[in-house]
Amino acid sequence: MENEKKHSITIENREKMTITAVEDVESFDEEKIIVYTTMGKLTIYGYDFRINKLNVDDGQLTIEGQIDDIQYSDTNTNVRKGGFFSRMFQ
Repeated sequence: MENEKKHSITIENREKMTITAVEDVESFDEEKIIVYTTMGKLTIYGYDFRINKLNVDDGQLTIEGQIDDIQYSDTNTNVRKGGFFSRMFQ
């Protein structure tokens, strides 16, 4: 875990969110964003979402919109690594 980036979430007035240690953005629309972080899959719910900054090199994501809920689905990011077939034949 020494080499992993530290994961943090900062929310300002439920209108702006900054997430660190982002590895990938799976999906994005105006009401839901699904992000993979070093701490697992993170789903953000709300409305009027806009991505202001996404830098996968430094792992930072900044979004704006009305934030209603955030939820972690798992803490094991190894589940996500590799494609569908590589996971199927392990």
